[in-house]
Amino acid sequence: MPNELHENCKRLIRAFESGKLGQTYMPEDQSPNFSKRDFEKKIAYFTLPMALNYQRDSYKLWEAVLKTWSDEETKWVFDIGVVSETSDKKLRSALMKYKIALQPNKHIKTWRTIARNIKENWGSFTKFIKATKSDYLILKQVVRTDNKKGFPYLSGPKIFNYWSFIISTYCGVQLKNRDYIEIAPDTHITQCSVKLGVISAIEAKSLTKDEISERWRNLLKGSKIDPIDMHSPLWFWSHNGFIFKL
Repeated sequence: MPNELHENCKRLIRAFESGKLGQTYMPEDQSPNFSKRDFEKKIAYFTLPMALNYQRDSYKLWEAVLKTWSDEETKWVFDIGVVSETSDKKLRSALMKYKIALQPNKHIKTWRTIARNIKENWGSFTKFIKATKSDYLILKQVVRTDNKKGFPYLSGPKIFNYWSFIISTYCGVQLKNRDYIEIAPDTHITQCSVKLGVISAIEAKSLTKDEISERWRNLLKGSKIDPIDMHSPLWFWSHNGFIFKL
């Protein structure tokens, strides 16, 4: 099983890289053309909306994020200092203008909680990443355990691993121990997991996301493939209706 899985994973990676999986435009590709000096802005841009990405169309979310960023009247929502001091009414209006926020209370609270947490404890996203020494394992300890309440939803197993992947891919964060980033088992990853024999159809409904991630890590041992590197190939394989045949 492992050897067959390893070969299939390598085929999927090659298919992803060569365009054989079909459309491979990531939702997060809808982003401004940040310069290398815009590190703080990039981290804020790819962190705050991520915490609202639950059971919704990711493409529509990131389309709304880009519109909000591009509008000078709403761009301030990515400034954690301003967000921390702004009234709920004003923040709600800005986040709902292009529908980054769909829930008028919960989403506004989540956005503000993370912004205020970063501002009060580290001063900025830049200093926050620096405090973790850009180490995935330290980052995980802080977000998922030590300061969990300050990172609503972002501290969940699926979104945390995916967020770690995103900031390393889109923000240039050179994470140490990146190989420990677990695959993020959303609906598409779970479907692929069944199709590849990583889990059974019954297990897809009974196993936790952490357990599915652990299964992937164990089965990929010896393949020289980091679990998170399978995310995009698997996601698009499923999203495009499995048009690529192994």
